[in-house]
Order: sequence, then C-alpha cells, then structure tokens
Amino acid sequence: MAQTQDHFDEWRGPLVNAETDHLTIYGLIDGVGRKTMNTLTDEERQSLRDAVQRLLADHSNEQAVRTTMETSLGYDPVVWQQLADMGVVGLLIDERYGGSGVGPRELEAVMEEVGAALLCSPLLGSGVLAGSLLQALGDDELNTRLLPAVATGSCIAAAVLTGERGCWTQAGVEVRAAEGDNGWQVTGRGSYVLHGHNAQILLVLANTDAGLAVFEVEAAAAGVNIELLPTFDHTLRLASVEFQQTPGRKVQVTGDVWSAVTQALSIALVALAGEQAGGAQRCLDFTVEYAKNRIQFGRAIGSFQAIKHMAADLLLETESAISAARDAASKLAQNPGGATEAVSLAAFACADAFVTTTATSVQMHGGIAFTWDHPAHLYLRRARSGAELFGRSDYHREQYLQALGA
Repeated sequence: MAQTQDHFDEWRGPLVNAETDHLTIYGLIDGVGRKTMNTLTDEERQSLRDAVQRLLADHSNEQAVRTTMETSLGYDPVVWQQLADMGVVGLLIDERYGGSGVGPRELEAVMEEVGAALLCSPLLGSGVLAGSLLQALGDDELNTRLLPAVATGSCIAAAVLTGERGCWTQAGVEVRAAEGDNGWQVTGRGSYVLHGHNAQILLVLANTDAGLAVFEVEAAAAGVNIELLPTFDHTLRLASVEFQQTPGRKVQVTGDVWSAVTQALSIALVALAGEQAGGAQRCLDFTVEYAKNRIQFGRAIGSFQAIKHMAADLLLETESAISAARDAASKLAQNPGGATEAVSLAAFACADAFVTTTATSVQMHGGIAFTWDHPAHLYLRRARSGAELFGRSDYHREQYLQALGA
C-alpha cells in the first residue's frame, strides 16, 4: 500500500490544491469562470500514465490476473480502491461530484495501460460508461447523490442499455417501464451488463409510452434477477438482468435520452479502443522479445524472413491502432458532437488490430502459445471478447461510412 501511495504522490504533486490538500486536476478558466475539461499538460498526462503503469505492474501482473479472473467478484477490491485513491475511477467525473474532472485524452492514456496489464476491474462499466451516462443525462440531484460514491469506488454502477440481441441501438432496448399508483415499474431483460453482478445501482434504459427513459434501480430491489453470462474471456464479467415489475426512479433528463446514451457509448468506445491499443502493443512487445531469444536451427527465429515480415505487419497494426485511439480521444475532447467519424474508426480499427496482433502472436510463439499457461492465450481472449463488446467491427464500419456521408 505504501508503494501505491508513493505512485499517487509522485504524479499528483503539481495538481494538489495546497489549501485543501486533496487531488484536484485543474481546468483552465474561461471568460465566465468555468473550468473546462481535458486540461492536463502532456507532462502531467504522462505522469498519470506512468503512475498507473507502475501500480498495475506491481498488482496486476500475469499471476495476479490469473488469480483474480477466477474469483467470484472478477476484480481485486484492494487494487480497485488503489485506483480510486489515485483518481482513476473518477477520472471523467466532474470535480463538483468528487471526481478528477478531466476528459477523453487522459482516459485513453490510462486505458492503454489497463489493456497492457489485462486489468480485471469494473472501471469500464462503472467509472466510464455509467459515470458518463449519469453526467450526460444531467439529473443534478441524482448526480450529487451517486457520483461521489462512484468516483471513490465505494459504489459500483452498471448501465443496462441493450437486450439479448446486443445491438446497442434504440431498437435493441427490450426493457419497458410503466407508471402506476405506486410509481414507476420496470419489466423486461437487459443483457451484456458490465460487472452487473457487482453493481449496487443499475441505470436502466427502458421504453415508455412517452419514449425512451432511464431509471435508477437498486440491484437488491424486489423483482431483480442478475445472472452471470459465460464469457470466452475470463477477465471479463458480463451479466443478464431481468426485471419483474421492479420499482425504479425515473431520471430527470435535461435533453434527449438517446443522445445522452450515444455520448456515453462514444466515451466507452474510446476507452475500449485505448485498452485494445495498449493490449496490442504489449502483445507485440513480448512477441518480438520471444523472437529475439528463441533459437531454432542455431539462429534466433527473429532472423528468419517470414518472422520479420509478420513482426513488421504487427508493428503497422499496433501503431495504427494507437494513432486511431488517440485521435478519437482528442477529437472527442475537442468536439463531442462532431467526433462520430473518429470514434467509429477507432472502434473497428483497434478491435481488428488487437485480434490480428494476438492471433499472429500465437502463431509466432508456436505450440506453446496455444496452452492455457502462456499469456498470449489471455490476450487473444481479451481481444476476441472486446471485438464483440459494444458492437462488431462491421457495425462500426457502417457507422463510419454513414458519418462520412457515403
């Protein structure tokens, strides 16, 4: 724990408010005195990334991942709290709600390290997707009540946005809500809910007679049945949630509901793209190292032309993925409403690059990588599952073409 605190102190130094002595990631002050987001300097962003990298190197190495992914929770509560203490869990949450108040560029940088370490955690589901959705919906009373706990990691929130088809569109919403004498009641099934079995609060997207709405539902409420789904990737936890006339509180939305959902999904896609780019880079690194040291026929296999060509192709895939993820984060930070092209491009490019890199890595390692004992196996599973998580590559390609006006 002391070592983790050292990491925290090292990068937070220039960002600490001397009067309150707590983590404050300062924004720039505009003409009317508001703090804007995405204001860390390149040096500060790199310090944050380095601190997260060291924390995960200490507490999310391969052995830790293998142990954690087989637990019932699917994450390590100690590491989760350490990330929260560093401000990572509340990275996107506004300062007035107890978060760090930064934006997509910082998130993407952190997620590259998360992907490289194969971190098992509710970060993507709670801190990113649910936290972003709450802020996009704009219910100040709800945000004041929930977001501080989400930012500190003491409350895990999960967003129930799609049904069993998993298409992540308005047509895919299979939950309905109706208002009765005793308030709103939610009925139906949502699926592919990230860390739904660990959540205390569920944010449920549902159809009503007046259109889409979002409801706050307690995971322990009557009529809620949460079941873990089998996953190809053991580091990933997905759940199916069934509601049977479950009481829910309707979230007061300041704008269009689906626009808020789309905004949250865009941020989640950028986070996932960063995770995939970071995972691809780590996979490339240990594969190249293996090619340098594995001797066959009296020579390192990296000296063979076929292996060189494969490594060069992987370098291109990895560098392209990193560029796409960082570009999407930058454009989303600059103009959230005009980043559709970049986000869709990153969504399919990073997913495909991660799958290609991990599959080729297995080939370059030979038979050893087909075993459960080799880390390449873990990265391949993470790549395959991530490529399906928020829609397949062909869906995001179609979104990209539509954004281009094709």
